[in-house]
Amino acid sequence: MRALVTRPRPEAAEFAAALASRGIDAVIEPLIEIEDRACGVLDLGGVQAVLCTSANGVRALARAGTSRDRPLFAVGDATAARARAEGFVAVESAGGNVADLVRLVRARLAPAAGRLVHVAGKSVAGDLVGELRAAGFGIDRAVLYEARAVAAFTPGTAAALSARVIDFALFFSPRTAAIFARLAAAEGVADALNRVATVSISAAADAALVGLPFRRRHVATAPTQAALLQALDDLLAERVPTL
Repeated sequence: MRALVTRPRPEAAEFAAALASRGIDAVIEPLIEIEDRACGVLDLGGVQAVLCTSANGVRALARAGTSRDRPLFAVGDATAARARAEGFVAVESAGGNVADLVRLVRARLAPAAGRLVHVAGKSVAGDLVGELRAAGFGIDRAVLYEARAVAAFTPGTAAALSARVIDFALFFSPRTAAIFARLAAAEGVADALNRVATVSISAAADAALVGLPFRRRHVATAPTQAALLQALDDLLAERVPTL
């Protein structure tokens, strides 16, 4: 069996091991490319905590040469794990999405204790800054990277889709799902998707795939890697051939 993994390469390479343990070969096709934005050393003076909503943000923060001892609140477990791997010592995970991160920050931190910094890319999902400002926090967004959409599938992936040798396609964000849908139509492989089952990390990601003739679409019960893997396990167990 083969699964198309559409997330950026660092996360995709790590995720491939989880697929291999299930007897699935990963076809890694990052649909966004991460490019750092020059910012010098990020000044965290007077900052009580840093908020990260992606592993890409954590990596960019680490490359910015900032101190690793500032409290770091991560949107989910995978982002938190990346922060710990990068040497950040005070990491807490919200275990979900932006709304969960807002709730965690409000429960753990006080507006009067200092400002917050949200490390992000040029494009963001949700309104973390707006929601926390409405709760009385001083918060700034530090844009440390840009996620650029790829212009085309790699030849190997286009050929694999056309040959109908991909069994699953895995989507970790609405943006990557939308990029896939656009490229599948543009490159004439949409009609070949009728033997592919998808697993999306959220309903929003799944919504971007509506209209493509997938064999089956499945949505994780929570916006986490663990939940996405569980959804994949459910598909492997069910072997249901229809939507």
